[in-house]
Amino acid sequence: MEKETDWSQISCSGQRSHIKIETLRGKNPTEIHNALHEVCGDSVLDRSTVSRWASRFCKGGVSIQDDPRSGRPVIATDDTSVVIVSPLLEEDRRISCEEIAHEANISTASVFRIMAQTLQKRKVTAKWVLHQVSEEERATRKRVTEELPQHYEAEGEQFLSKIIAIDETWIQDFEPQLKSQSSQWKRATSRLKKCRWQQSKVKLMMIMAYDKNGVIATDRVPPGSTVTVAYYRKSLQDVLRPKIRQKRSAMFTADILILHNNAPPHASGAVSEILEKYGWQVLPHLQYSPDMSPPDFDLFPELKKPLHGKCLRSIEVSNELNRVIRHIKNEGILTGI
Repeated sequence: MEKETDWSQISCSGQRSHIKIETLRGKNPTEIHNALHEVCGDSVLDRSTVSRWASRFCKGGVSIQDDPRSGRPVIATDDTSVVIVSPLLEEDRRISCEEIAHEANISTASVFRIMAQTLQKRKVTAKWVLHQVSEEERATRKRVTEELPQHYEAEGEQFLSKIIAIDETWIQDFEPQLKSQSSQWKRATSRLKKCRWQQSKVKLMMIMAYDKNGVIATDRVPPGSTVTVAYYRKSLQDVLRPKIRQKRSAMFTADILILHNNAPPHASGAVSEILEKYGWQVLPHLQYSPDMSPPDFDLFPELKKPLHGKCLRSIEVSNELNRVIRHIKNEGILTGI
């Protein structure tokens, strides 16, 4: 049995040949398009394309191929293009696909296919850090991280017992819930809504000092004020020193090691002068290393954990804070130092 020919799959070149022949025979574009539609069905060229090619043949055109086009090829993901793209990427890993396309003279889409499919690359945003540590600061970090363990090896727990860590933090009338606190069991199609956090109207800055046995002193900075050199010096003199005498009488006559960060009020000459007067030594703190300050990862998270998700009035902030501090002291849950 003779197999039927499927004329609907005639290529574009075949249809162009038919347009050329019928145009030379004197038929107009509409007649040519109707005849092609009867044979090719839905795969027929559209009316405007038939008209354009008929006009081209009427003007003496002979070729049924597209004219050469300027610019980069649409698809260029062969081995040659990969060889061109790879050195550009190795030279500058922040280079964009548009810049590579311009340098390699290929399309942006082709560059993206090479990067994603052939080279298996994906663009990752670098983690933002506050400062780039210099060579001198790296040497200081190395020295400090060697000195502190040496002190502990020589003195043991007695070394830790002499440390008083000091830092400041903001206490607000509303602390947003942690992700772990706001998580809920829901169906797969359920969507949770979380309101945007608004800035607190009531904020209280506190200077807090604690050792391995708990909180020693708290100093509430007056509203509208900040911790300056003069205020920090006054806090050490009028708040911390009397509290040490009252709560840690054994430490008062012993060597005290102060651990605070390198904020300007802490590292000022006036503060260094009063620390020297009391015979208090300052433990070195690594620059740009908040994770090395015990209050930042030990005291303050424990202090604010019960406050997350609570909306307090100004008077309740102080009351709730006092309750949390008593709880921390009684439970002995501070282990940072």
